[in-house]
Amino acid sequence: MESISLFELTSKVKQAVKYNFSAAVWVRAEISTLSERAGGHCYLELVEKDESDDRIKARSNANIWANTYKILKPYFESNTGENLRAGLNVLVAVTIEYHEIYGFSLNIKDIEPSFTVGELAARRIKIIRQLESEGVAEMNRSLKFPALPQRIAVITSATAAGYDDFVHQITNNPDGFAFYLKLFPAVMQGEQAEGSIIAALDKVFRHENLFDAVLITRGGGATTDLACFDSYNLAINCCQFPLPIITAIGHQRDVSILDMVAHTSVKTPTAAAEMLLQLLRNADENIDDAGQKIYQIVNSIIDNQQYNLEQTKWKIRQTLKNQINSKFLILERQKQTLSSALRIRALNERNRLHTIEQKIESHSPSFLLKHGYSITIVNGARLTSVKNLQKGDKLLTFLPDGSVESVVEKAIIND
Repeated sequence: MESISLFELTSKVKQAVKYNFSAAVWVRAEISTLSERAGGHCYLELVEKDESDDRIKARSNANIWANTYKILKPYFESNTGENLRAGLNVLVAVTIEYHEIYGFSLNIKDIEPSFTVGELAARRIKIIRQLESEGVAEMNRSLKFPALPQRIAVITSATAAGYDDFVHQITNNPDGFAFYLKLFPAVMQGEQAEGSIIAALDKVFRHENLFDAVLITRGGGATTDLACFDSYNLAINCCQFPLPIITAIGHQRDVSILDMVAHTSVKTPTAAAEMLLQLLRNADENIDDAGQKIYQIVNSIIDNQQYNLEQTKWKIRQTLKNQINSKFLILERQKQTLSSALRIRALNERNRLHTIEQKIESHSPSFLLKHGYSITIVNGARLTSVKNLQKGDKLLTFLPDGSVESVVEKAIIND
């Protein structure tokens, strides 16, 4: 049986590879691992995954030698705003090498930043659409921001210069506004940043009633350390957080996913401080305006009430005057009526008295005597009937010109 040695086989493979891949080839892949070694060399593992289940379909070791790496790394990062790191999809120009001992590997000669930018943008769009489909993308933005946001939970690195700038500006404000600031330390870059920020949010959540808002700030640092702010897990935690979240990541490139889902996004920590101060200034001005409006309303009410009071007093005076005049007129009418009634009554009484006088006069003895009549008295009483006489009674008869005394001899009664 004919055979060849392992070295002969690997040598043939090496020759075949060299013959078929004499020029560089552009390859699409994802960086699975990346490490920088002493001497400036970079060693990577490139993989390709199945889109349906994320299963690895292909894997290969790769390297970027130091003289190339020192050029490609800053070129890539300045054009993408991303660190050359694991998890990125890249388009790289490679030469294929096969070594009898070290096996198959790819030597990276060039990289196309625009491909990665497009891949990152597509990934961000995918995450945003997923958040929208889950109905959470606008949840934090829809929260009502407090009118007086003075209790702020700050998530950042305790040593971040931006944090010191934020604290200095907000606590030394010329308006004298008071703030309660509580730091929740977190790693703000690198592979641990995502989990660290989420853990800090969990701590704030346990004391949410003590705060009005949360500030996630980074400040300073390279723009290539922002990968964690495009994380789905961090984004969904912020979307569903019960307090308004302010982001001040401190970068000038396109906004991150975290910026898109946070309640408010500003560029820098000092901008966040100024925003909070301006909200308090606005509230202070609103209070002053409200106080002025209340003062004007109260004065207007007092003026109206004073006017109404004067009007009421005038109406009361007029009413009393009218009532008095009316009473006076009534009394005058009553007086006239009474006076007229008294005159009539007096006249009637005079007439009645005159009539009585006439009757009395007509029945008086002197009236009778003047008219030819005589009056006879017997025993002190006027004689009205002969039946009242007895023989021997003394009679006194009055005549107009005198009187006559007589004695009854006989009384004759008419039949």
